[in-house]
Amino acid sequence: MQQRLSDSPRAPRQPAMDAAVLRDRIAQLQEEHHSLDTLIEKMSGTDDLELRRLKKRKLKVKDTILLLQLQLDSDAH
Repeated sequence: MQQRLSDSPRAPRQPAMDAAVLRDRIAQLQEEHHSLDTLIEKMSGTDDLELRRLKKRKLKVKDTILLLQLQLDSDAH
């Protein structure tokens, strides 16, 4: 099972992913983020519980994008 960055403050750092793999994953997540944004806009004013769940997922995706971008930037230096 793949270890998440936030599982433990003392978790060993995973080997850096290849830059191309990081860019591909970032692109996938950006597409998901855009899709969630569109879906949230369409659902506005409907099921509040589902809307909150989608917004939470969208924030989580955005956080993951930022973490991967930071990793990509740090690997470049």
